[in-house]
Amino acid sequence: MKNRIQPTQQEVQLRENDMIVSKTDLLGRITYVNRAFMRISDYPGRDVLGKQHNVIRHPDMPRGVYRLMWETLKKEREFFGLLKNITANGDYYWVFANVTPDLDGEGVIVGYDSVRRRAPAAAIRVAEQLYRDMLRVEREAGATRAPEASVAYLQGVLAEQQTTYDRFVLGLYQQ
Repeated sequence: MKNRIQPTQQEVQLRENDMIVSKTDLLGRITYVNRAFMRISDYPGRDVLGKQHNVIRHPDMPRGVYRLMWETLKKEREFFGLLKNITANGDYYWVFANVTPDLDGEGVIVGYDSVRRRAPAAAIRVAEQLYRDMLRVEREAGATRAPEASVAYLQGVLAEQQTTYDRFVLGLYQQ
């Protein structure tokens, strides 16, 4: 689902104890949202259930971040990330996300669970610059190659810093 909401420059501040929870099926369609999701995103549950989770994807987010997330999840690993989301009225909010595969009793992935909390201000400042750079790389690469190009750019940044993505993003969160 393409987001057609006009972004504003108004930030929604999460409270220290806010925990946004959502669940999706294997294709990323929302199957559950908690009250914090509805309050912060300004979406009633009935408006998002069955919709693609990217309904809250802010246009400032590079496609490469989501490509990395899906690659990680397909390996049955959890994903951590700093994400800028958009509300139903165009405002935005930053979160530190933890997305995990949801396994049935047989160990088969049946969906994905996401828990998001307030992102630290210092982490947001780093992510904003990195994501601007990744978006520039995506524009230069063109629509077809955009996700791969920005993932490659991110991997180059991480190699320069001699770190992995997980160490990088968890380090930002723990600052």
